[in-house]
Amino acid sequence: MSKLNFVPTVSINELRTLIPVVSKDLTVVITSEPGCGKTSLLKMIESDLGDAYQYIYVDCPVKDMSDIGMTIPNHATQTLEYYVSSLFCLNDPRPKVILLDEFMKAPKLLQVIFTRLMLERMVGDRPLPSGSMVFATSNNASDGVGDSMLAHAGNRVCKIEMSKPNANDWLQWASANGVSRVVRAFVALFPRVLASYREGNQDDNPYIFKPNMTSLSFCSPRSLAKCDVIVKHRDILGENATMVALAGTIGQSASADMSAFLSLEKTLIDVKDIIKAPESVKIPDEISAQLMIMFQAVDVLDTQDELTKFMQFVNKIPSSEVQAVFFTMMMRNAKAIKLARNNATIAEWAKNNHELF
Repeated sequence: MSKLNFVPTVSINELRTLIPVVSKDLTVVITSEPGCGKTSLLKMIESDLGDAYQYIYVDCPVKDMSDIGMTIPNHATQTLEYYVSSLFCLNDPRPKVILLDEFMKAPKLLQVIFTRLMLERMVGDRPLPSGSMVFATSNNASDGVGDSMLAHAGNRVCKIEMSKPNANDWLQWASANGVSRVVRAFVALFPRVLASYREGNQDDNPYIFKPNMTSLSFCSPRSLAKCDVIVKHRDILGENATMVALAGTIGQSASADMSAFLSLEKTLIDVKDIIKAPESVKIPDEISAQLMIMFQAVDVLDTQDELTKFMQFVNKIPSSEVQAVFFTMMMRNAKAIKLARNNATIAEWAKNNHELF
């Protein structure tokens, strides 16, 4: 398949490691398509490094000069002194981890001010505490959403493109973060919702962001996660409000396709009931229904006995590829993998279906 404007990329997990290693000395500027999770890197790094650092988020496009610092008259010395904004918490001696979010959408004059922060770890005339880190994010220039960078600044930083999470990446994250089985099954059955326009051959993809699109609502890792609150409260919202809200979050095409999943979920047997009689429970005909049951199982199975009984149900599913979705999610879920690693039935399935991986 041909690629559009192909450039090498790194994953968000690779960046989670790279940024703390290099960004005390070299500022990393991360670009990606809209909604891919760049901003969440600050929280990830905070989770990894703990309270030895102070974490500062700077929303660059909405800032102006006075939000960074100002020169104030000192009447005693008849000079001007530079006062730094409390945003940077320089009264706290801990080193900082500073995220300059949407840096390349900041006004050019502000980019000049931030350049000293990125190159010298200085806010105006004030140095950051020793060991401070600075990194920045923005969108790809090809996205057409107004991102640009001064050439002399670009040559002094490490500019890296982050890869867009694919369906498998996103499903692993979603499983660990409580996203409902309906949304996860939808993504598993429609992996195109997380394709990239830069892959090429996506002109007919109605779900995703494209630079020439007119709609502001589309599927992205971010919008798919955000639509989950609508799905979880659909009984309160009612059918019309649910569908309108979904269309306003993930786009009209995706909301229309997801409607079938919402109707189907209400007819599914609960995993706990399957465990009671795995051999007698009928396998749903629809693949979407099979996926939803398996995603619920990843969430609720607690014991080896429950997993073994549920595998009796899984083994009845006609498609080994669909069975493989359950195996993959079990092995990628931090809680479920502890069960799966020590389960004889899972081990037997993996041995018999090794060609799928």
